[in-house]
Amino acid sequence: MPENVGFISTRFAGTDGVSLESAKWAEVLWEDKHISFWYGGRLDRAPSVSMCIPESYFHHPENDWINEQLWGNTRRSAGVSTRIRELAEYLKETLYEFVERFDLTVLVVQNALTIPMHVPLAVAITEFLMETEMPAIAHHHDFYWERMRFQISPLNDYLNASFPPRCPSLQHVVINQSAREELSWRAGLSSVLIPNVLNFHNPPAPPDDYASDIRNEVGLGPQDRFVLQPTRVIPRKGIEHAIDLLRLLGDPTCKLIVSHDAGDEGFEYVNRVTELARDEGIDMRYFGGRIGDQRQLDDEGRKIYTLEDLYPAADLVTFPSMYEGFGNAFLEAVYHRVPIVVNRYPVFARDIEPKGFRLPVMDGFVDRAVVQEVRRILTDDGYRHALVEHNYEVARKYYSYPVLRYCLQRLISNIKTRTY
Repeated sequence: MPENVGFISTRFAGTDGVSLESAKWAEVLWEDKHISFWYGGRLDRAPSVSMCIPESYFHHPENDWINEQLWGNTRRSAGVSTRIRELAEYLKETLYEFVERFDLTVLVVQNALTIPMHVPLAVAITEFLMETEMPAIAHHHDFYWERMRFQISPLNDYLNASFPPRCPSLQHVVINQSAREELSWRAGLSSVLIPNVLNFHNPPAPPDDYASDIRNEVGLGPQDRFVLQPTRVIPRKGIEHAIDLLRLLGDPTCKLIVSHDAGDEGFEYVNRVTELARDEGIDMRYFGGRIGDQRQLDDEGRKIYTLEDLYPAADLVTFPSMYEGFGNAFLEAVYHRVPIVVNRYPVFARDIEPKGFRLPVMDGFVDRAVVQEVRRILTDDGYRHALVEHNYEVARKYYSYPVLRYCLQRLISNIKTRTY
């Protein structure tokens, strides 16, 4: 029986992992005739199927003020507690309105019960589920115990109650095996593991005329090699390893292009890797100002491209992250048939690498074997083609839409047949 599914988060807009994975879930649910509706503080979904509540956005001024009083402190004032409760009560009323307006039968909470960026919203969702026993799925992308900045706070009562909550009508979904074990150990909650996916049964279309000039716009010449770092510029992305790789390659035609704007978490790391690239003689360029959620023109009349435009132009993708909840950039590179060099971050080592992908892998540093493998990829077209085709087939088996569809069918069938 088709369901009316309500997605809830602080934001469904842009290219963040939560927004992207939620859209994929909705697409797969649509194949089984389930209709999706959206609740959040920032939305780029159609107004006819969404309900925008600005106060539910994690950077709403009221929530920003609350967060400023919480993180890094060990005591909270009575005033902060009052404002958390008042905002939670208001948001709970909007949840009732959301469910009634669209006649929802299942809720999917995307990361709002996982990482405490909006405590009042999580409290509101928890109370709503306890009051209604409405069938719901909590899709957890990254828990608070995985982030250093959430370790000190006067918030243990709310963390224990709502991140995540123990609601009888709520099923939990995680994106890697380590999170599944930690959730069981810390909260005594069982969960289903559903990895991030891409539609590998529907390959990407060839590059079109719009993106045909992207190499020129980046500033590359005909003989240059496009090495893409498709991440934000923050310490856990390990961009210094990409710089070291290019230094050891010793090929001046290799240009390192960073896809995202710098300064997302301050400028100390940005300045450090920029200076490192300069000192090592590596041509590193930031292209984030020309990358957006959709194609358009900026204020100067220049083209704005998407990440999907960048991948086909790349000769190599570097992904030297030290930690990822899953690692969407890995799947995106495989999907666009671009060879990728990866650091063996924990989730990759445990969940992804055993599937049988073939690629250069570093163990926290760039060694001679990695350099030799990358050099062969860049110079041997036959080897490169065989490698990317092999990886595409592995990903189609383990990380494509049929995997997600099967998991969602089981989840919805289970949650709709439970007796409370």
